[in-house]
Amino acid sequence: MALKATIFKADLNIADMDRHYYHDHVLTIAQHPSENDERMMVRLLAFALHAHDDLTFGKGLSTEDEPDLWHKDLTGTIELWVDVGLPDERRIRKACGRAKRVVIYSYGGRGADLWWQQNRSKLERVDNLSVCNLPADISLALANLARRSMQLQCTIQDGQVWIANNDDRIELDLTVLKALT
Repeated sequence: MALKATIFKADLNIADMDRHYYHDHVLTIAQHPSENDERMMVRLLAFALHAHDDLTFGKGLSTEDEPDLWHKDLTGTIELWVDVGLPDERRIRKACGRAKRVVIYSYGGRGADLWWQQNRSKLERVDNLSVCNLPADISLALANLARRSMQLQCTIQDGQVWIANNDDRIELDLTVLKALT
């Protein structure tokens, strides 16, 4: 019998002063059986950073043709494709061909550094791609915020990001490895 996804509920309050976006989102997040809390919470952070009424979670790890998050316009054109982790370079190129903008959030410390070293020369040539890295201590701190039912506040100002629950607060800086050109 196949394992089922674990369902998490998140009440996410976003105050993004950089984009002038202020909204509350009630999210249901399906955690794939092979996905850990760290990866799930990086997905949630990516949602907060790109929040939009039309931004949705993809089907997840079990589906190759969908990202972790995406934003489609009314015609079905993919405006934004967001992947979390260390995706294969071919997957990224395919995503860049399908979407107007692609953002990768890598994490995992040394593994993420090695991934970037191996893929950097090929990925730097892609115009509609942005790659950001999350330090290992931050992604692990995010994992510690994971609860089956969460109330989180995310504040974004001048590129600084704070995410908090009632007990803990994390301040983070993303390292931009490659910006859109």
